This record gives sequence, C-alpha cells and structure tokens, in this order.
Amino acid sequence: MKQMPFEPPVDHYDERIAAVDEQICQLIIQRKEISNNNPGFPTQQYIHDWSKKYGFYEEFLNSVFSSFLYEEIHRPAVEPKGFLKNIPILKSFDKNDEFYTVTFVRQFENASVVHLNINSNITDDDTSEWYQRDLSHFELSILGEDGIKYDCRNEGGGGTMGNETFTFVVSPALPDDKSEYQLVFKEYQTPFQKETGVEFTF
Repeated sequence: MKQMPFEPPVDHYDERIAAVDEQICQLIIQRKEISNNNPGFPTQQYIHDWSKKYGFYEEFLNSVFSSFLYEEIHRPAVEPKGFLKNIPILKSFDKNDEFYTVTFVRQFENASVVHLNINSNITDDDTSEWYQRDLSHFELSILGEDGIKYDCRNEGGGGTMGNETFTFVVSPALPDDKSEYQLVFKEYQTPFQKETGVEFTF
C-alpha cells in the first residue's frame, strides 16, 4: 500500500520548543528500551489520574498512547518491481471450520508477494454473526536458514463473506527454494494487537 506524502497541518513552528520536542523523542526511545518495545497500554486509572494532574483530556491521552502501538505501519513501504515468476507453495491449515491456504509466492527482483486465503463454511443462518464478529488481521514473519531479517508488510485484505485474502509484501525477496524458509502467520484482533491464539506455519 503506497503511503501518501505527509503534509504538516500548519506552517508555524515555535523554535523555542524544539529542545522540548527533542526530549519527547528521547523519552519515546527510553520507553521502548525499558519495555523491550512491548509496553502495552496504561490502565484507565493511570489515564484518569494523569489527565487530572496535567490538565489533559482523557481521550487525548488515549490517542497519544494508542499511537505508540502503530509505529511499524509508518515504516517505508517496498514496492515490488520486476516480476520474475510464481513459485508454488500449496500449503494449508484447518482450524475452527476455517481453511487457510497459501498457493504460491510471486517473486519480484526486490521483494516477494504472499497471499493468504481464508475460506469458511458460512451459511445464511450465520450471516448476522459473521458481520458482528470481532475484526482481526494477520501478521507474517519469516523463519529462514540464511539469517536474513525479512520485513513483512501486511498490505490489507478483502473478499466476501466466507472468502477473504490478505496480501503481504516481503523484502528482500525470498529464496526461490521454498525449503529454505517457513511462513509463520499469527492472527491479532484489532485495533489493539491482541493475539487470538490462531497461529500456523507453512
């Protein structure tokens, strides 16, 4: 998914607060290091107490701390270029009446594209329950023999009731030999990255 260029909301900046803004950046790094980049979210009691102590709206503090959970979505996106070939994968996993498949990997010069297909047996009687379900998404990680750290970006998904597809861009490109790596999928509930317990490896 191509990122749109960021436009500052205002032209004005008070240079007197530059040192304060830099301190904010330093504190964010300190927060990540202390928590091993897994801080969770402050309790609502903390949010309530800090809003009273420092004069902030509680919803504003909720928004500030929520933004820390989504740093990764802002990393630069790799656009696949130079299509080479499709590599058959033909792997599947079945759980809770849902059938997960990866049929192939699309190889490009600078990246690979993986499509995760999800099929479920939805009947007309299940329609209301399906639309009211908790929203979730999948994340992909790569276990490889080469020691390369792969960046896996979820490009979103879509489909119809009972048939969905998620697309991932992996960079650098995966090896042509599919025996040299494993695709690890993990499901999370949105918007706060809560694990659902669904995890499988191809």
